[in-house]
Amino acid sequence: MGVLSTQARLLRLATRAGLRLSPELAEKLRAYFELLVRWNARINLTSLGDRDSAIDRMLVEPLVAAQRIPDKKLNLLDIGSGGGSPSIPLSLARPNVSLTMVESKTRKAAFLREAVRTLELGGAAVETVRYEELLLRPEMHEAMELVTVRAVRVDRSLLDRLQAFVAPSGQIFLFRGPSGPDVPPSVRPPLSWRETVPLVASLRSRLVVLEKVAISRKRVR
Repeated sequence: MGVLSTQARLLRLATRAGLRLSPELAEKLRAYFELLVRWNARINLTSLGDRDSAIDRMLVEPLVAAQRIPDKKLNLLDIGSGGGSPSIPLSLARPNVSLTMVESKTRKAAFLREAVRTLELGGAAVETVRYEELLLRPEMHEAMELVTVRAVRVDRSLLDRLQAFVAPSGQIFLFRGPSGPDVPPSVRPPLSWRETVPLVASLRSRLVVLEKVAISRKRVR
């Protein structure tokens, strides 16, 4: 897969989504995508399909979502990271993010570590565990300003667990396809639905944003 071919496609699809990429970011994204393609041929990290659809899903979707992340230091936890999207493109687009990727499968975790090394993502870590195991670490409780989830079945049990990682006023990004409601029926306090926004029109994909309500504690007199 040639450098010009991948990068030209990326720039064209990003422009179609209303994005303007710096040369530095476009090059990092190209390097990540081509690394993904090479590893995917060996260990089946994810289903890529045709090249344009793959670039839209793996790169453009996270780049659109990154516009909703403030450009400041924050902690991001990605659940079931697999092939590294959305987490790696989000981290490339927002370099101040401190990224933790959770992937229980050893070979997929090895790919993520290679991507971190190749792309020089100094603030990124890979945890080769099930995310439930992280809940046993007190330092992980309410430690994340953002949690991202893709290709994981979203139900009340999942959201009840994930909210434990989220700091008050922090958010959960659910990357969704065309099916299902805009507002997940499983959302309940302390989480609330904030918005659902389109990502890539050709994929009819959406970003569902949930926010953890900050509970004010009144003094008892």
